[in-house]
Amino acid sequence: MEKVYNFKEIERKWRQYWIENKTFSAKSDGSRKPFSMFIPPANITGSLHMGHALNATLQDIIIRFKKLKGYNTLWIPGTDHGGIATQNVVEKLLKKEGRTKYDLGREKFLERMQQWKTETDSAILDQLKRLGCGLDWDRLAFTMDESRSKAVKKAFIKLFDKGLIYRGKRLVNWCSRCATALSDIEVEYEDEKSNLWYIKYPLKDCGECIIVATTRPETMLGDTAVAVNPDDNRYVKLIGKTVKLPFVGREIKIISDYAINKFFGTGAVKVTPAHDAVDNEIGKRSSLEAIEVIDTSGRMINVPSRYLGLSVEEARKEIVKDLEALGLLVKAEDYTHSVGKCYRCSAKVESLMSEQWFLTSTSR
Repeated sequence: MEKVYNFKEIERKWRQYWIENKTFSAKSDGSRKPFSMFIPPANITGSLHMGHALNATLQDIIIRFKKLKGYNTLWIPGTDHGGIATQNVVEKLLKKEGRTKYDLGREKFLERMQQWKTETDSAILDQLKRLGCGLDWDRLAFTMDESRSKAVKKAFIKLFDKGLIYRGKRLVNWCSRCATALSDIEVEYEDEKSNLWYIKYPLKDCGECIIVATTRPETMLGDTAVAVNPDDNRYVKLIGKTVKLPFVGREIKIISDYAINKFFGTGAVKVTPAHDAVDNEIGKRSSLEAIEVIDTSGRMINVPSRYLGLSVEEARKEIVKDLEALGLLVKAEDYTHSVGKCYRCSAKVESLMSEQWFLTSTSR
């Protein structure tokens, strides 16, 4: 017996033995009770980390325990395509080469993605083998395999036929860089130093103004109301009055809603249902129109020609400058607030109205 335990050699020996003898390959056996598991497929965005190792170890304990108890065990290995997360990894590699996916074109880019999948896939599976996982390597799966793709389509159709999947235009978190909607948990928030702009909104036919405070002057072009708290005595007499929206001349109402914080800014806020989650809820309660002024590429739409096609940042600068020229900008205060960023690429997330598929979580 060797004086020092050679774990590398022992691991290699038993790993090779289990694979060569198909120790963990499941066979049809009606005399034994089946027990099956599917390993949560790791994204092919890189190599496995300690979290994967812990997860795989716990599952390995379960499958070996069941095997010892006489079950006909099956533990299926596999990897996940990772969607846009994997696309971002490949795009970063291309950037180092001074190229983009547009330089390659669709077909070549898909070939590059497949190349990455092949390289990373084999590395991940090798790591699982080195961990000694009791997986059935004859049943290796990938989430975009033909059989898995068919299963997804079949499930989608069944859910759709049951009315559990439906399409609707809703406010979503949108990453213009990745060109995709994000779930709430995919949005990371960072504090950002900006400004809080105080803007005069002229009341119709009386020569007075109501002053609103906002961090997003560029979205004022899509405003469909000004809102105040119904308990704010400063504005009670103005509720129901009409305001003429600067630049577009649209007439909008001053409404009341308990979502408004009396102590934020002036206590009066602009309402843009198409580009803010809170505003969207206010809009639903007051049956306001949702006017979209930012598109999926992060540029201005449905706005006066002066701002048409500008990026959000460019439009903000121009609108602030024009407000100042018209005497409608009261002041700009330094202000730190939380800004949503895409967890994949760190680009700023916009709230946009978008046609999306939804899976209902309640029975119909």
